[in-house]
Amino acid sequence: MTVYSLYKNRAFEPEAITVMTDAYADVCRTLGLGEHESDDTKAVAKKVIEYAQRGVRDPARLRDRVLAAIDRSGGVNAL
Repeated sequence: MTVYSLYKNRAFEPEAITVMTDAYADVCRTLGLGEHESDDTKAVAKKVIEYAQRGVRDPARLRDRVLAAIDRSGGVNAL
């Protein structure tokens, strides 16, 4: 899973990792992205990590913020 490969060497509590993984999966599912690693899934993972580092720990809120950021930027490719 892409999000795990990007945060495996960073300091996150186990609970945060669970939240991040769930939010990442929800965003990818919402956007119709597969589980395979691609530029799009990497961009989603980086946004998930960015918001988690800012302290967002609720999975629904994290998902919503990432989706909003993607929408504001004009799509995953624009991140």
